[in-house]
Amino acid sequence: MELDPQDVKPALTRLKRANGQLSAVIRMIEEGRPCEEIITQIAAVSSAIDRAGYAIIAQSMQSCLRADPSGESLDTKKLEKMFLSLR
Repeated sequence: MELDPQDVKPALTRLKRANGQLSAVIRMIEEGRPCEEIITQIAAVSSAIDRAGYAIIAQSMQSCLRADPSGESLDTKKLEKMFLSLR
C-alpha cells in the first residue's frame, strides 16, 4: 500500500509534533526533572505516535477502497497485523 503524502499530511504533522515533544522529554531527563513530569510527557508522545499510526492505517484502507470499491483487494491479514503492531 503506497500512500500519497498529501493524504497523510495530518498524521505527518502529528509525528513532527511528537518528535518535538520527544526532544523536550530528553531535555527534561538531562535536566533532572521530576519523574512524574517526564512520564506524563512520554505518555503524551506515545499517544501522539499511536494516533498517527491509526490515522495512516485508516487512510490506507480508504485508498484501497477507492481503488477497489468492492473491498476485495483489502488484505485483512495485513491490516490486522498493522493494527496489532500498534498495541
